Amino acid sequence: MKPLPQTRMSVDEYLAWSEDNPGRYELVQGEVYAVAAERARHARTRVAVFDALRSAVRSAGVACEAMPDGMTVRVDTRTTYEPDALVYCGPRIHPDAVEVKNPVIVVEVSLPSTRRTDASEKLTGYFQVPSIHHYLMVDPDRRTVVHHRRAGDGTETAFVQDGTLVLDPPGLELPVASLFEEP
Repeated sequence: MKPLPQTRMSVDEYLAWSEDNPGRYELVQGEVYAVAAERARHARTRVAVFDALRSAVRSAGVACEAMPDGMTVRVDTRTTYEPDALVYCGPRIHPDAVEVKNPVIVVEVSLPSTRRTDASEKLTGYFQVPSIHHYLMVDPDRRTVVHHRRAGDGTETAFVQDGTLVLDPPGLELPVASLFEEP
């Protein structure tokens, strides 16, 4: 395994570096951080989230696409995140793209070790991206979704354990139970 770079990078420098350095990383304030290995519950929930988003996009018939983890979202010139799933709308991105420039929905599957970051730095960061209208924090241990949505000049937050999330834009209906692996 190659050591992480010791110099600060811009997003463009990071994206070039990541092409030659397989693995999961995020760039925060110019510093590269490796993303820790995940447990099976996290992986299964991440897959369930992607499947649910993809199904909701298809059911709604909107010109959007759900993407699994591994795609980069640029927050600013020195910060990128790789959400566990996302939805963007508009023309399909190029097959070789590693960055999604206009996500509408981003999802993080929270772990005990990431809850604080997901609820603070990432919450603030994601809503710096003008296209993002919904940020879902999915907690597989508590079977809870924290839904942050853009509302006027701020955000509104709801804690949801059942029912259906309405994500508008882009006009998706997402059954909460579909976001979790089967018990």
